[in-house]
Amino acid sequence: MKTLTKKECLDFLKSKYIGRLGYLHRNRVEIIPVTYFYDESYHCIISYSGEGEKIRAMRKHPQVAFQVDEIPGLHDWKSVLVYGRYREEKGIDAKSLLHRFSEGVKDLISQRKNTSVQYLSEFSNKVENDRYPIVYRIQLEECSGRSESSVAE
Repeated sequence: MKTLTKKECLDFLKSKYIGRLGYLHRNRVEIIPVTYFYDESYHCIISYSGEGEKIRAMRKHPQVAFQVDEIPGLHDWKSVLVYGRYREEKGIDAKSLLHRFSEGVKDLISQRKNTSVQYLSEFSNKVENDRYPIVYRIQLEECSGRSESSVAE
């Protein structure tokens, strides 16, 4: 098993767009999958949601965890864990971050084979719609990662 450097962790976050968000709700830790974009310039995870329990819980307890992994096999995997603080955006800042999110995720998806054009347009609709979701960032405070590879590097 290998411990990833901070640069390797951040490079891994940049290369993915699905992660798991951990937050405290009703004295329990909840973990859910979310679509995200890692924004290097802000050193944060950007995502969005509708109003609901998750948003209310993170408003009350803004310390969160975020995990991204890739597991092709038992001895071939990589995982990054981030600790950070939830921060909700409003107005023009929210619109700007949602645009960064949309463009960033579309770029990552378009790099994959068999990309659905309809899937890409769903992200564009988020920034063109008059009703904006709640846009939030997770400001990174700590990150760590591990990997294992049966293939010699």
